[in-house]
Amino acid sequence: MPNIKGAIKRVKQSAAANEQNSQIKAAMRTAVRKADTAIVNKEENATDLLKDAVKKLDTAARKGLIHKNTAARQKARLTKKAL
Repeated sequence: MPNIKGAIKRVKQSAAANEQNSQIKAAMRTAVRKADTAIVNKEENATDLLKDAVKKLDTAARKGLIHKNTAARQKARLTKKAL
């Protein structure tokens, strides 16, 4: 545990950011997984789930949680499956 006031604050901020980033990343993975299974099973709500997954991927890329090319690649793969 740090002794310096600024370092203590930094630890708290890092923990809060880590929690938020983990939630966003988990939601992104869940959305991608749901969209993928819906597309494979040819469910009628697949397009809505695909839109949600794309939105979550874009958000994660914008926040720097995943690389923008990774997001683009995953979106392309999902879209290709949907067609």
